Amino acid sequence: MRWKAMAVAVVCGGCAIAAAPVATAQQTATVYVVHGVPDTPVDVYVDGQRAIDDFQPGSTQGPLQLPAGPHKVALFAATAPDGSGAPVLQADANAPAGANLTIVAHLNAQEAPTITPFVNDVGPVPAGQARLVVRHTAAAPAVDVRVGGKPVIQGLTNPQQKELQVPAGTVSADVTLAGTGTVAIGPAELDLAEGTATFVHAIGSAAKQNLRVVPITITGLHSAPSGVPAGTGTPAGALPWLLLAVTGVGVLAAGRRFTGRPAAG
Repeated sequence: MRWKAMAVAVVCGGCAIAAAPVATAQQTATVYVVHGVPDTPVDVYVDGQRAIDDFQPGSTQGPLQLPAGPHKVALFAATAPDGSGAPVLQADANAPAGANLTIVAHLNAQEAPTITPFVNDVGPVPAGQARLVVRHTAAAPAVDVRVGGKPVIQGLTNPQQKELQVPAGTVSADVTLAGTGTVAIGPAELDLAEGTATFVHAIGSAAKQNLRVVPITITGLHSAPSGVPAGTGTPAGALPWLLLAVTGVGVLAAGRRFTGRPAAG
């Protein structure tokens, strides 16, 4: 369970997330984690114990059932032996019971590392449909998203997200600079199966030409009663009361400061 308990803390330094007041020690939060800061592999320590070795940019963890409660986390450069030297990042993290969210470590529009938590919409999906959520978490200007060559999202900026409901199936999508035909990412094939929610994260830096997308798919969101979200711990009706309050995160080695903020929809 220890490696699971750390994953939200990888990028949720100082996260204080308040949820419904009724909770027990056995309740958990369901967490997905995206490492979107280029060129920064890290080892992650939770409560003084190494939990993940060599966590690579562009990789994900989840779904992770994180026990509700406080945790201490420190990130060290993956090249540092046994967590020696000053941590790249250290913070306290408190996770609530019942939340379903994705924590993204990424670059902001000015190419500074930052942290953004997103609430995952795991509500029912109508028959024959799929949910597609695009999140701009890259050091890049505003972008448009095209499906089948046609714009479906326009002017998306970092760190915003946009949700679509689309017919289930395989689609070809790409990302262009807003208002132009200049392709920044893709095209890529997305398999949007019926009753799923796919969260696509654009990461990297346009200036360094290393933009890419990292998708996470949650299944089992069919409208029928038999549909059970895979790996989720938030009832659909719980989302309105979910509150994300993210405090500062100190970055010691780089002399910069990560900040966390709730993402706007």
